[in-house]
Amino acid sequence: MHRISLVNHAHNLIRKVLRPGDTAVDATVGNGHDTLFLAGQVGPSGKVFGFDIQLAAIDSTRAKVDSCRTSENALGNAPAQAINLTLIHASHADMCGKIPAHYHGSIGAIMFNLGYLPGGDKRIITRTDSTLSALNSASRLVSSNGIITVLAYPGHQGGDLETEEVKNWCGQLDKDQFKTRIIYSSENKGSAPRLFVVYKTH
Repeated sequence: MHRISLVNHAHNLIRKVLRPGDTAVDATVGNGHDTLFLAGQVGPSGKVFGFDIQLAAIDSTRAKVDSCRTSENALGNAPAQAINLTLIHASHADMCGKIPAHYHGSIGAIMFNLGYLPGGDKRIITRTDSTLSALNSASRLVSSNGIITVLAYPGHQGGDLETEEVKNWCGQLDKDQFKTRIIYSSENKGSAPRLFVVYKTH
């Protein structure tokens, strides 16, 4: 069965939008993979906000960033010690309140990777209600011509409902303001992970 890496696909789509000096948000930092990718895209003149409700995820990401700061050109685009990153131990549902107002409406990319922390407690998962609240915030925070990516995983407890509700949320967006698409990880769509891509057109 043909499978694609949805994480890589999300990164490739964001590369086309996000520029040095931009602001980005990793709404679920996990182990920091997407956070560092975003930092590499915006460079030292840009800004990244990272959210996670689990302190273990914040600590893991901070350790990864610190490790990169000791590695020359770790991010490719700029000296790693120049990473401009704020990690916030809070739910992504609190984005609007935690991100300073002058960034609102000017964030180039917002990434979500739903489910549970890889290598962490699988009983702690993203919740449908807070995810939808966070997506509503993201739709207000993202800039014109900005992008929101949501990697969702049906097939685990709570994952089917969350994925379906994200799909419904995408479907009710104002089509004059947003363009959406869904990318599946395999041809067998059933419980396969899927990537929701939302472009804010103006």
